[in-house]
Amino acid sequence: MSKSREIIAEAREVSKSYDGGRIVVLRDVSLAVRTGELVALWGASGSGKSTLLHLLGGLDAPDRGQLTVCGLNPVDEASRLSLRRHRLGFIFQLHNLIPDLTVEENLRVPALAVGAARAATAARIRELVTEVGMAHRLGHRIQDLSGGERQRTAICRALMNRPQLLLADEPTGSLDETTGSTVFALLKQLAERDGITVVLATHERRFAEACHRIVRVRDGRLEEIST
Repeated sequence: MSKSREIIAEAREVSKSYDGGRIVVLRDVSLAVRTGELVALWGASGSGKSTLLHLLGGLDAPDRGQLTVCGLNPVDEASRLSLRRHRLGFIFQLHNLIPDLTVEENLRVPALAVGAARAATAARIRELVTEVGMAHRLGHRIQDLSGGERQRTAICRALMNRPQLLLADEPTGSLDETTGSTVFALLKQLAERDGITVVLATHERRFAEACHRIVRVRDGRLEEIST
């Protein structure tokens, strides 16, 4: 990965703790992610990798340190709203889709948030579901889908507003080996073919080793590992 690419997400000396400081999760960590990279945050459960993703995505705030994502501060409320609507996509381990809505209805939610035109939204939905092999499931409710289908729908939702950066928090963690490999392959394709920057939190070494960079998260600290 070329070092000349600009930094799209950065954490500088960031720390995070819970329970009044008794549970320290991140300890003065620094990380720079460049455009077009596929970066693995690799570590065991409880190591701090999900917490770092949540901080970058504006889902939580650090105790100290600085964060910059797509040129904005995710701690600032107005900046966080702009990030979520226009520049940032988030994929969760348990998808967080609305179970009683159909695939199409779930995908319309982020488009509604930015006031996208109905025709443009419909075209974008068709493009995405075709890309991930979900066109035949467009009218099905989330609760009627398999785990892999739900996660592919979640990827489509994260991509609806054409984000620059995709944060994926253990997106294969609840899937079987074959389905997990399919979901990871989709994420890797987004980075390598479409130039979307992806930061992936995973405990699976096979996925970490297939990324452009591995950053090991252990005991609240980061360590760059050569692939």
